[in-house]
Amino acid sequence: MTTQTIVVKVGTSSLTQPETGQLALSTIAKLVETLTHLGASGHQIVLVTSGAVGVGCARLGLKSRPQTMALKQAVAAVGQGRLMRIYDDFFTSLQQPIAQVLLSRRDFVQRSCYVNAYATFRELLQLGVIPVVNENDTVAVEELKFGDNDTLSALVASLIEADWLFLLTDVDRLYSADPRAVPDAQPIALVNRIEDLEELQVQTGDSGSQWGTGGMVTKIAAARIATSAGVRTVITEGRRPETIEKILQGEPLGTQFEPQPRTENARKRWIAYSLVPAGKLFLDDGAVAAIVQGGKSLLAAGITGLEGNFHASESVLLCDRNGAEVARGLVNYSSNELQKIRGHQSDEIPAILGYPSAETVVHRDNLVVTK
Repeated sequence: MTTQTIVVKVGTSSLTQPETGQLALSTIAKLVETLTHLGASGHQIVLVTSGAVGVGCARLGLKSRPQTMALKQAVAAVGQGRLMRIYDDFFTSLQQPIAQVLLSRRDFVQRSCYVNAYATFRELLQLGVIPVVNENDTVAVEELKFGDNDTLSALVASLIEADWLFLLTDVDRLYSADPRAVPDAQPIALVNRIEDLEELQVQTGDSGSQWGTGGMVTKIAAARIATSAGVRTVITEGRRPETIEKILQGEPLGTQFEPQPRTENARKRWIAYSLVPAGKLFLDDGAVAAIVQGGKSLLAAGITGLEGNFHASESVLLCDRNGAEVARGLVNYSSNELQKIRGHQSDEIPAILGYPSAETVVHRDNLVVTK
């Protein structure tokens, strides 16, 4: 049997009872049993779980999800410990060790934190431990939040080079529209390219449950991240976690998203999937061709405009004249410097800025083509 690395994300809508927000213990028990069995079969398992805020709300008797950051963080602090205790009780009954891993966006943005997180995951998985991952809601700041655990799970899957990402939700698969509102919505079994959904005019909506933050749109966005990193992604029903094993055995359940070829360069995966772009550079046709087709670095002469305020070494999007992204990378100049040197030849830059400077704006070693 081939060992596979599997990330499973379960949302608040699957973990809680919709009427009360109380934990759905039977679903958690089935999920724990499924993941433990997969681990015993030789697979490496990571669980990304929502629910801390929902559990905290129930614990404190709140009737709706908090709207302010401070209250949400306080409620998450109440709920996270209780959520982990329940997971630990269930997994311990099956002799399966787990570990709590709380992550913030900073852990993916800062290279040293990213490398350290990778090493920690690898050690846990080699020890046969199931990491239970959640966003560090209690201390996260707005600018460095994931926004939803679908995105977090996709970034974790990319980080650890997973084979599968399962997004467990409150429907059994992706449909052409919300089946709860549109009775004749058509099921979608396989998505070869995310762009196919736009051509099919799939209506994804943008809202989650009363107690959660997700929705189908965030799952498709997560599938885009994960499949771009070479991870096969599946949307399936969270109330029936045993479906995971059936899908791994080849049954045509849920909606599968075909993975794209994975780059083997870990640094470029970090640039492509983990960093939050701080701005945009608009390129002329020659620069686009040199980067996309020729594998070249970006020079100042090829930049026609830019957006955003950023510093040197931050991530930026490289776009064509129409604003379509073609690549992304780490920039060698700040936005203020680029306003002065864009359109100029490299040998003119030191005289324009008044100090020695890099020959390239984005070096090809720090650049990933995304077109």
